[in-house]
Amino acid sequence: MRPFGTTIFAEMSALAVRTGSVNLGQGFPDTDGPAVMLDAAAAAIHGGRNQYPPGPGVPELRTAISAHQKAFWGLDYDPDGEILVTAGATEAIAASILALCEPGDEVVCFEPYYDSYAASIALAGAVRRPVTLRAHDGRYTFDPAELRAAFGPRTRLVLLNSPHNPTGKVFSADELAQVAALCAEFDAYAVTDEVYEHLVFSDAAAPHVPLASLPGMRDRTVQISSAGKTFSCTGWKIGWACGPRPLVSAVTRVKQFLTYVNAGPLQPAVAVALDSPPSYYEQFRDDLQRKRDRLCQGLTEAGFAVLRPEGTYFVTADITPLGGTDGVEFCLALPERCGVVAVPTQVFYDDVTAGRRLVRFAFCKRDEVLDEAVARLRRL
Repeated sequence: MRPFGTTIFAEMSALAVRTGSVNLGQGFPDTDGPAVMLDAAAAAIHGGRNQYPPGPGVPELRTAISAHQKAFWGLDYDPDGEILVTAGATEAIAASILALCEPGDEVVCFEPYYDSYAASIALAGAVRRPVTLRAHDGRYTFDPAELRAAFGPRTRLVLLNSPHNPTGKVFSADELAQVAALCAEFDAYAVTDEVYEHLVFSDAAAPHVPLASLPGMRDRTVQISSAGKTFSCTGWKIGWACGPRPLVSAVTRVKQFLTYVNAGPLQPAVAVALDSPPSYYEQFRDDLQRKRDRLCQGLTEAGFAVLRPEGTYFVTADITPLGGTDGVEFCLALPERCGVVAVPTQVFYDDVTAGRRLVRFAFCKRDEVLDEAVARLRRL
């Protein structure tokens, strides 16, 4: 782990506090989730549900996750043996990689990637094989030849994040089919990070499609999501992994020696939230889409070249029109220049050149916060 220091999110958030800047770096909302969920958590705390929950998660949450996967994605998972509750999606990803990879195995992933991916692959003694997403005609794409070249005899799994952080890309049906075909050809597993599954905007080129729903992929996929992004409770750290019994069993054996169990009184509250009507998910998405448009317009007016996201909490922008040549330098100077914090996306690339001039802003904030950030950025 020597190459891994403090995460960029912690560094930039500390910088925001130190300088009194508007923090559009780390992806957490500044409002709470639905009241019915918060009330259920309070009731569980006062109702005595404060001890160790069952290892796989409380039954009502596993049942609610199963119902959610069936209702939204047409995927059937048995709550008893095919669903595991974890300490956020981050633990689910780490436990899955540790469970499925041996030292020297190779993991295909798309860069830029969430920073915990590289750390988890390193902890497993595995080797990452990145495929670079590049901006083309306003959206991020990859070269199919590069994807095929990343696979080989040591390929153990593909790590796929869609909707994708930090680019906001939603992988199309054709792109997912390419991934699925290569998984079958090389007998590889897939681990899918789908925490933004409900944040695909109405003008996206494609809807969210779980890789596990493609022919032949359910039996080789660990599907991961969490409550944090969908219900604005990132601090609760409640995630889950769904998949065929043998894979979930392997992930469970690792998870029990990481956190053992987590968030006992919060798990039944998330079960309540997952039972929200479809209107909740639609309103939540529409509100984030409006915030996206608000920030994209402001960034454009401030002089950035904006890459409009199809989903997630984030928008990436090119700093070249503002004279920027290095995202890290730009983001470190930004708080002093105008009092705003962003994240340099080059730290999420192996091919640093591909992301050197891109920075990421989070728009999951109150309108007045976004407006203040934009007003400050106009000073650039």
